[in-house]
Amino acid sequence: MSDANSLVQLSAARMGEMLRAKEISSRELVDAHLDVIESAEPSVQAFLKISADVAREQADAFDALSDEDKAALPELAGVPIAIKDMIVTKGIETTAASRILEGWVPPYDATVIERLKAAHMPLLGKTNLDEFAQGSSTEHSAFHNTNNPWDLDRVPGGSGGGSAAAVAAFEAPLALGTDTGGSIRQPGALTGTVGVKPTYGGVSRYGAIAMASSLDQIGPVSRTVLDSALLQEVIGGNDRRDSTSIPEPVRPVAAAAREGLKGDLKGLKVGLIKELQGEGFQPGVQARFDESVALLKEMGAEVVEVSLPHLEYALGAYYIIMPSEVSSNLARYDGMRYGLRVMPPEDVPQTAANMMAYTREAGFGEEVKRRIILGTYALSAGYYDAWYGSAQKVRTLIIEDFKRAFEQVDVLVSPTSPTTAFRFGEKTEDPMSMYLNDIATIPANLAGVPAMSIPAGLSDDGLPVGFQFIAPQQRDEVMYKPAAALETALEQRWQGPIWQDMKTPWLDGLNK
Repeated sequence: MSDANSLVQLSAARMGEMLRAKEISSRELVDAHLDVIESAEPSVQAFLKISADVAREQADAFDALSDEDKAALPELAGVPIAIKDMIVTKGIETTAASRILEGWVPPYDATVIERLKAAHMPLLGKTNLDEFAQGSSTEHSAFHNTNNPWDLDRVPGGSGGGSAAAVAAFEAPLALGTDTGGSIRQPGALTGTVGVKPTYGGVSRYGAIAMASSLDQIGPVSRTVLDSALLQEVIGGNDRRDSTSIPEPVRPVAAAAREGLKGDLKGLKVGLIKELQGEGFQPGVQARFDESVALLKEMGAEVVEVSLPHLEYALGAYYIIMPSEVSSNLARYDGMRYGLRVMPPEDVPQTAANMMAYTREAGFGEEVKRRIILGTYALSAGYYDAWYGSAQKVRTLIIEDFKRAFEQVDVLVSPTSPTTAFRFGEKTEDPMSMYLNDIATIPANLAGVPAMSIPAGLSDDGLPVGFQFIAPQQRDEVMYKPAAALETALEQRWQGPIWQDMKTPWLDGLNK
């Protein structure tokens, strides 16, 4: 294994330690990852835009800082990161993987980007996604598919498949994603990475292109629980520009993760969600879940079964609320102010309405159009109360289910996805079968509670399985401790991290 191979396979926390000890430079880290990107992208296609010059400039700026200035920065200072192309970055094209925004270069940074820059974390580029984050496979990008590094014939999950694939393939040690119904956690499960959806409002959404505003949440993607905790502490906290931002400091998630590394869970009460296991879950997925629960017990956790009776309605409620908010949020893309503009043919009246219609026809993909139509229907005068109003009532019942559950237990657990990664095209002809992949992740978004997926091993088909932790609202640290403990126990069982079983031909020959 070459030095570059060894370097990119380190945890982000370890990279930060080496930077502080002056064993490596940020420029070396950036160049090593750019080498992997160059080698891997023809196969993986995780990125839409690679910002090599920007990353090198930012790395050089960190390396030029004094020791005193570096000491005042977060632990991840100097460690590079990839950004889901749903998050605006000043001076770097941001498209949300849609033709309607192709070529748009934002004049400002999202709050999370400002915080990454303040922490001197170089930006490697923008990762691929389902258009406007609408999908569960990254097959709905307007530009190209992203392939799962574990099996290039399979999807990496979605919508944030690009961020998850980039981290899994060692193109980046960290990435940011957005999670509206599982778009960080479900790709995490399918690619063997750690994906976290913080408490709604715990990380600013200012500068995140809106899909469904009451559900969207930016969060970390990494290869270890501690790395996600350290990244959440960089990007989290109150932001006056986001009206939904919680006016509190970041939760002590890194300390909780480090406590979990000790492997002692005595006194922790874990609830198995009755409605999110068994029938409908792939046997290999259920087997890895059961094994992980047994490990939690071995570490001293008390495990009981908990029922959330209204979860059976979560999928239906979500697919009314989410398209309704999509319909409202995507109305701004009209060809008038920015982005794509398509004029009608000469034989069609040259009106603003016709220009909007032709622009949207050319600019939006099929899945986006489907959801706009569903949402517009649900919000229409004759159906608002029957559909949207009823869905919001169901959402309230689900929130109450979680509150009652957390009166009984400290943390809830379930499989993250009912299946491992599926093949390209397998579900695109049947949208409902695609939507069912989010059955275990959607409830946390509806309730606004934090949730995390970590790798739970490999299924019988040799593909990664995800294990999900869900914590009470504004108590993100509660899930970090058992997640770090389980991660450590599983690595001891595997005799190493999950990715040691992944074939990575794009790493062969680097720096040789």
